[in-house]
Amino acid sequence: MKVGVVGAGFVGAASAYAMAIRGSASDIVIIDVNKAKAEAEARDIAHATTFTHPVRVKSGDYPDLAGAKVVIMSAGVNQKPGETRLELLGRNAAIFRAVIPQIVANAPGALILVSANPVDIMTELSERIAYGAGAAPGTVLGTGTVLDTARFRQLVGDHMHVAPQHAHGYVYGEHGDSEVLGWSSMDIGGLGVEEYARATGIEWNEQIRARITDETVHAAYAIIEGKGATYFGIGAATARLVEAIVRDEQSIFSVTATVPEYGCSMALPRVLTGAGVGTVLYPTISEDENAALERSAQVLREYAEQLPAE
Repeated sequence: MKVGVVGAGFVGAASAYAMAIRGSASDIVIIDVNKAKAEAEARDIAHATTFTHPVRVKSGDYPDLAGAKVVIMSAGVNQKPGETRLELLGRNAAIFRAVIPQIVANAPGALILVSANPVDIMTELSERIAYGAGAAPGTVLGTGTVLDTARFRQLVGDHMHVAPQHAHGYVYGEHGDSEVLGWSSMDIGGLGVEEYARATGIEWNEQIRARITDETVHAAYAIIEGKGATYFGIGAATARLVEAIVRDEQSIFSVTATVPEYGCSMALPRVLTGAGVGTVLYPTISEDENAALERSAQVLREYAEQLPAE
């Protein structure tokens, strides 16, 4: 199965590498305005496949996307230290207006997976452009809070001494400062967080909960401050989403797509299939979390209104 990657920067290259290592696709095509960079990344990743899976990796141009099942849209400028994801909006909109129509024209049946930040707004912009160009409904989605959810689960699992795969919870709303951690619906082995802590004798209080919340929400800022960008985590998350699509797994991920009830595109758990985003699963969460989710949606609606005109 062919997968395209548009944008050979940190996130695009990390996504292509993760797919090659995991065997997520049979063919990977990397496209970038800097053709030398795309060629170099493709060659470097192709060399690694000798030790992993028989994946064909090459650089190319938009016509090479023909037949792709998924096209990852990671093109855009990098987030600067201290810059919020939403502040990236104006700088990336023009790039998307140029690229998305070429993806639709050359890979008309492909799902477009947006991983560039601010991902919720860029996904909404991509939906407008792609659906306006004839793409089928439900075939545009963003990585949403899949990585935030992984951070949340990893931090809870680490504190509770369980594998993060068994800390079941989601992050909702914006992939950014207003995101909402679903503490009220988080469970470990069928027990709520507080119940699990009591059952196992592990310390738990509001200070620990606040620390985990802060580290989840602000993880990217700390990483960017230390090394300039985040890419390994989102690369792995993107590869996992690609696998769910190409295998038609009907797995559940907190990806971004339009939510009519909230009037914006934002992350909620959805069934992900080979045809795209399926059923939206509205979470059963506390009143405070519901109020926070509405505030997050309001943030996204306000920024969506500021999308530059064509």
